[in-house]
Amino acid sequence: MKGQFIFSLVLLIGFSTQIQAQKPNRIAYIDMEYILANVPDYKEASVQLDGRIQQWKTELEKDLKKVEEMKIALEQERALLTKELIEERETTIAFEESKIAEYQQKRFGPNGDLIIQKKQLIQPIQDQVFNALQEIGVQRNYDFIFDRTSNVGMVFSAERHNISDQVLRIITRAAGREQLSSKDEIAQMEVEENRTVEEDAVVTEKKQAIENAKTEREAYIEERQKDRDSIRAVKQKEFEERRAKVLEERQRKKDSIDNLRKQRIEKENEPNNN
Repeated sequence: MKGQFIFSLVLLIGFSTQIQAQKPNRIAYIDMEYILANVPDYKEASVQLDGRIQQWKTELEKDLKKVEEMKIALEQERALLTKELIEERETTIAFEESKIAEYQQKRFGPNGDLIIQKKQLIQPIQDQVFNALQEIGVQRNYDFIFDRTSNVGMVFSAERHNISDQVLRIITRAAGREQLSSKDEIAQMEVEENRTVEEDAVVTEKKQAIENAKTEREAYIEERQKDRDSIRAVKQKEFEERRAKVLEERQRKKDSIDNLRKQRIEKENEPNNN
C-alpha cells in the first residue's frame, strides 16, 4: 500500500511539474489511523462498538453451546430413541443452527449491524477530519494532501488542479470535429483547445472568489436573522412579563373586592346583641 502511494505521488509530482514548472507544488500527507486513534470521540465510539460486538459474540457462544449440548444428548440417547424421536431432535437441532446462522448474518454480515453501526459511530468523526483537511488545505495553500494509510490516497486537492471541465470540453469538441468543413473553424477550435493551465486557473479562481462572496453574504444574512430573532424573543419575553403583571394585579384587586364583600355579608349576618 505504501509503495502504491509513493508511486502515485511521484507520477503526480512529475505531471504537475511539467504543467506548472514555474510554481512548485505544496504537498502534505496524513496518517488517518493515527489521527482517529487520538480523537477522544473516536475512542469513545470505538469502546461503545466493541461493547456491542462482545455482547453479540456472547449471545452467539451461548446459542452455539446450547446446540452442542443438544447434539451430545442426542448421541448419548440415540440407542434408546425411536426413529421418529431421532428425526424430531435432528430437525430441532437444524432449526437452531439455522437461527444461529441467521443471527451471524444479521450482526456480522456484509449488511449487518456491525457495518451499519460502525458507520453511524465513526462516520461523523471521519467527516470532522475531512472538514479539517479541507480547511487546512485552503488556508495553507496546499496543492495536494494524501492519506498514506488509505487506498483512497488523495484526500485534498486544490481546485485549480481540477481539469475535468477541460477534458469534457475536448471530448465534446472532438466529437463534433467531424461535422466541421471549414479549415478556419478547425483552426479556431484548436486555438480554443490550447488554452493554458494558467488561464483555466484564473477562471477557477474567479469562480472561487464569487463562491466565497456568496458564502459570506449568506453568513451575513443568517447572522442578521439571528439578531432579529433574538430581538423578537426579548420583546416577546417583555410582553409576557407585562401581561403576567397585569393579570396578577387584576387578580389581586378581584380578591380584595371579594374579601370586602365577604366581610360585609358576614357583618350583616351577625346577630343583634342588643
